[in-house]
Amino acid sequence: MSNARSAILERLRKAPKKPLPDLPAWTPYTTTTEPAMERFRRLMGAVKGEIIETKRADLAATLRRVLTDKQARNLLYAPDTDIGRALDAAWAAEPGPQLVPYDKPIEEMKTVMINDIDAGITGTMGAIADTGSLIVWPSAVEPRLMSLVPPIHIAVLEASKMFDSFPEAVAKLNWNKKPPGNTLLISGPSKTADIEGILCYGVHGPKQLVILVITD
Repeated sequence: MSNARSAILERLRKAPKKPLPDLPAWTPYTTTTEPAMERFRRLMGAVKGEIIETKRADLAATLRRVLTDKQARNLLYAPDTDIGRALDAAWAAEPGPQLVPYDKPIEEMKTVMINDIDAGITGTMGAIADTGSLIVWPSAVEPRLMSLVPPIHIAVLEASKMFDSFPEAVAKLNWNKKPPGNTLLISGPSKTADIEGILCYGVHGPKQLVILVITD
């Protein structure tokens, strides 16, 4: 078996290279005239996702209000991101619930994350109106656990990065040239269905999803 496998692979390596064909011009099919943000709001709301619009200058105040309303004692954040630096500056001027930086290896963070964190905040790459989904691209400084482990996930979305469809997101984010390695498409808080098809929320991940949409 190993000899046959080696022979096949060797033939593939020696096969003449052919240029890839040009992709034909293509435009995603439009199925509705409903504005993208309204479509996103409707679909995300149907799965218990909360959407709050805010101005950039008011982001910290809006976040403090959300944390207070949710009775969150603390907030896990990534200090080496634009959001993290903005929160550090805002909290220095007017403290709010405790900020907990994700600045250590997971081996050192996991006990705190699992047992003590009430909410986590992350950025997003955009959103897809057709499916009511956020696009989250985790990184070394803002790992995926920040959106998966805390009971409350707060996501910051730029309104200008609302895409009608997944193909539009792929094209405008240049994924055809640089595909993402570990992208999350998040449609509401965590949910699962039992054998009778009854949908339950917050079983194996965030119980609540709050999206702060920056409109300017």
